[in-house]
Amino acid sequence: MPTRHFTPAFFEFFEELARNNNRDWFQRNRHRYESQVRDAMLAFIADLAPHLRKLSKYYVADPRPSGGSMFRIYRNLRFSRDKTPYKTNAAAAIHHSSTRGWPSPAFYISLSPEEIFGGVGIWHPDGDTLRKIRDALVDRPTAWKKAVGDREFRRHFELMGESLSRPPRGYDPKHRLIEDLKRKDFVAGKNFTRAQACSSRFVESFAAACAASAPFVRFLTEAVGLKW
Repeated sequence: MPTRHFTPAFFEFFEELARNNNRDWFQRNRHRYESQVRDAMLAFIADLAPHLRKLSKYYVADPRPSGGSMFRIYRNLRFSRDKTPYKTNAAAAIHHSSTRGWPSPAFYISLSPEEIFGGVGIWHPDGDTLRKIRDALVDRPTAWKKAVGDREFRRHFELMGESLSRPPRGYDPKHRLIEDLKRKDFVAGKNFTRAQACSSRFVESFAAACAASAPFVRFLTEAVGLKW
């Protein structure tokens, strides 16, 4: 049976947290976070897992509350001027099982009162990983164009991220994929509505978007030397 993972209470929690982003308020409302946010997200991740297994056995959605696919709600304050202690969104990333993180591409979801965002690809790769992807574009230009030109992919996603203002060093500035070679991020994004997120069919909708992105994610996965 279809399961409704996210409810209006999920978003109401974050709306209130944004106005009361301090430890005292959070501790008083921890039960709400655990039942309305954390458990809802973990159940969503668990139900997403079999859909991703159909795409690749190496992208494993992990619903563990600690060390799994879901990000912690606690912000890293060490290098931030913003000292509010809690994130005002819930997010998860499913990376390649052999890396458990970067430099693997990922399937990503973030939910907040302002935005429900689905992303795929690899954001801010290190220099070596970026070189591997650019080399793959040069070596397999037809495969890249097929991946990003796929009709289902384009129906769901828009390429985004930062790019260089000039061609990267070591690559032909007249290459037919020069605009793609200038990319610093190889990511694509899709927005959902709150009504969609609160639907009992949301996991299927998000899984369908992941399936549409499979040629794109596969290209990047193989480009960085990982198995699809």
